[in-house]
Amino acid sequence: MTYEKDPRVDAYLDPLPGWQREIFARVRDLVHEADPQVQETIKRSVQPYFTVDGRNVCAFLAAKDHASIFLYDPIAPDPERIVTGGHDNQTGRMIAIHQGEPIKEKALVSLFQAIIANNRAGGWRKLKANGAR
Repeated sequence: MTYEKDPRVDAYLDPLPGWQREIFARVRDLVHEADPQVQETIKRSVQPYFTVDGRNVCAFLAAKDHASIFLYDPIAPDPERIVTGGHDNQTGRMIAIHQGEPIKEKALVSLFQAIIANNRAGGWRKLKANGAR
């Protein structure tokens, strides 16, 4: 897949252990697959973020024993139950992927697409205020 990469995201990924680099590289491809208009940036000085129309879709954070994908939408459906944390969080959730665990790619792309659709509809806050769950 071809897309515009932010070299600062590469600089974040390069020093990580190989297994984390592989996870984040694949998730990076999947978020761009979900929508070709996804843009990469760095926020909070070093953290890779992926946005559409200026709204956050997801962010990466390398933890000691897993790769974290933060999802900036608490209402996007998760029928495959891939979200591993933040179920009661008011603003977002996360997926932790540990070394050797498979990435549920189709479910993750669908989740990204739902977040992006919510962003384009005005954002999850607006949708929630109008009764979406």
